[in-house]
Amino acid sequence: MRLLPTLAWELSDDPPAPLDPRLLPLLRAVAETGSLAAAVADRGLSYRAAWGLLRTYKRKLGDPLVVLERGRGASLALLGERLVAADETARRRLSRTFQRLAIELDAPADTRRAPALRLTIAASHDLALAALREALAADQGLALELSFMGSLDALEQYAGGRVDIAGFHVPSGTQHEESRALFLRLLRTRADRLIQLVDREQGLIVPRGNPERLRTFRDIADKRLRFVNRQRGSGTRLLIDSLLGDDGIDVARIVGYVNEEFTHAAVAATVASGGADVGFGLRAAAAKYALAFVPQIRERYWLAVRAAALRSASTTRLIQILRSPVFAGIVKRLPGYHAIGAGAIANIGTLRSTRSSR
Repeated sequence: MRLLPTLAWELSDDPPAPLDPRLLPLLRAVAETGSLAAAVADRGLSYRAAWGLLRTYKRKLGDPLVVLERGRGASLALLGERLVAADETARRRLSRTFQRLAIELDAPADTRRAPALRLTIAASHDLALAALREALAADQGLALELSFMGSLDALEQYAGGRVDIAGFHVPSGTQHEESRALFLRLLRTRADRLIQLVDREQGLIVPRGNPERLRTFRDIADKRLRFVNRQRGSGTRLLIDSLLGDDGIDVARIVGYVNEEFTHAAVAATVASGGADVGFGLRAAAAKYALAFVPQIRERYWLAVRAAALRSASTTRLIQILRSPVFAGIVKRLPGYHAIGAGAIANIGTLRSTRSSR
């Protein structure tokens, strides 16, 4: 067992007032989920407590921390972004110092641990990847600096050299060639490789019992039900548009098509709260909110990495973890997820005909 120092912030009042320890985790959850409802669920807070925190610190700091937009979920205001960025920067700069100051309660005082390996990842929202980051928080062997965004945005970050790895998902089978081509143009056949993460199910997320007996997007259009969409640029939005096109459905017939959320959890939370009649997302997100799920497609989630980086200590460690019982256990707890083949390496050409392992 170890004792670790930690970072705390104070307001420069007289006397100084410590920042509520619930605030920064709540702001990080808003940034990751794109929804206050999902952030509240993620942090185990009540709406009243979350709103109270945000109101209190808006008053104390003079500016809002979160922006709520009808139909677009929640995002951090400029001050919220500055607080989260400052906290992340401070933790990154102090991490090695904190490790050196740690007290080993069951080891000699002069024992030293090797510095943690790190990987920066821009990725489409995925529950297994988020859970893996949390599981590794206590593992000094590897740390994942993970930022969730749309698949295309993640691949653009990767292509621009701003992150080590990009996470994105591709429908299984040979259909949906248009969206597949968008991903391929951001990857280089010779210089890049793929690491298989998971296979997962996406479909319609509906209230418990599926009271409208929905089966397809055509049912949503014909019954004029309120839909909650994903944001433009996300892999799921590309999939939704592809499925609508396959069925010959004009997006103007989908009530709420312009109402966007930024994560699977936020879509499920919107349906669970009655803000929409139906959404589209992961089976695991529907299960988290005890909602019904109508499967539509299976897909594979990939991690893009530079071929040369496969020999690095950090990427080697990541691959080892993906092939381990630790990751298998994480995936087993997520309905609709499958870890068969996790950690396998593939060439970019594999994307042209990705098929599920199930």
